[in-house]
Amino acid sequence: MKKIFGMIVAAMIVATSVNAQNDEEYLKHEIGISYGMLSNSAWMSIGESLGTTIVMLGSVRYDNSSSFGPIAMEYFYHLNPVVGIGAVGAYVCETKDMFLGNSHCGEAKNSYVTVLPAVKFNWLRKPHFGLYSKVAAGATFRSQKEDFTSEQNEDNSKTSVLFNFQLTGIGIEAGSKNVRGFAEFGVGEQGLALAGIRFKF
Repeated sequence: MKKIFGMIVAAMIVATSVNAQNDEEYLKHEIGISYGMLSNSAWMSIGESLGTTIVMLGSVRYDNSSSFGPIAMEYFYHLNPVVGIGAVGAYVCETKDMFLGNSHCGEAKNSYVTVLPAVKFNWLRKPHFGLYSKVAAGATFRSQKEDFTSEQNEDNSKTSVLFNFQLTGIGIEAGSKNVRGFAEFGVGEQGLALAGIRFKF
């Protein structure tokens, strides 16, 4: 593990020195929008559904799940060509049917709004191509609501605040100086994989 970490640090140092000529005029601001898959919220929801089914011995279960997101927006201000600081905002929503035995008894709705202060490291910087990593940590505001078909349980909703994060091991961007498409691979609320477009100015 130490050898791998050392190799990554060495690669970043080499990339930084190689790209010195591209750093004289760099754009300080960037705004991006992305869509990902398999966010932390999605994994949490899957785990809770399975846990409920196991604890209730299959008498209560969830099925027919549909979801949207994570869709995210981010802003970074570059302190220098390598390091940018900013924030990521993400949104995920999900609905799923609830069953008591074999009978449909209602619908569960979950929504997740996440705000993550972030740091970005641009370790390969070319006029039309770049590689980077990103670290973000913050909070998710979760809203849960269960709508039962029975009228006796009309209001069954709750909210909570959870810790959340995004760790992007590798990000790839390509395009013009001001507009670039990008893809990222990592783990967190933006997903295991995501793609989007960003604007630099």
